[in-house]
Amino acid sequence: MSRPRLNKGLVQVYTGNGKGKTTASLGQAVRAIGHGYKVFMLQFMKGSKDYGEIQTAEKYLPNLIIIQSGLETFVSKENPSQADIDLAKQGLATARKVIEEGHYDLVILDEINVALDFNLIDLDDVLEMIKTKPDHVELILTGRYVPKKILDHADLVSEVSLIKHPYYQGVAARKGIEY
Repeated sequence: MSRPRLNKGLVQVYTGNGKGKTTASLGQAVRAIGHGYKVFMLQFMKGSKDYGEIQTAEKYLPNLIIIQSGLETFVSKENPSQADIDLAKQGLATARKVIEEGHYDLVILDEINVALDFNLIDLDDVLEMIKTKPDHVELILTGRYVPKKILDHADLVSEVSLIKHPYYQGVAARKGIEY
């Protein structure tokens, strides 16, 4: 029996300074999986297996594949390491291959907008990937600092605004909530 496929995959962007962009994309992934779709997420600039979504996908969601393409440490925007640049470029190559092959119905490129802002990957390469994606593939790009050229190619853009965050009251990131 064949599984369902989307008739028309769109391009979604989740951006802004508020918390919840990755979380929203994961919610979309769970919804898609519930309807029999296969989901691939590539996380740019992330390398820790301590993220709850990694553990959940491995234990409970065989139709959600998550690959990380970054180090466990934060990237310096002013002076990224060669490893940061190489991993981001490898991640983009993986994303391009996954999208072109079309085996996944939903592809999430988590923090790709930040990788672009930090000049770890090339905007023209990302735009070409968006333009040439198969029609049945839904594509989500997350992260703050989204370039206008990507907004121009998006079908849906949601901006998450920061109004208040516990970090600014001294609350450290909490396992299971922020990661």
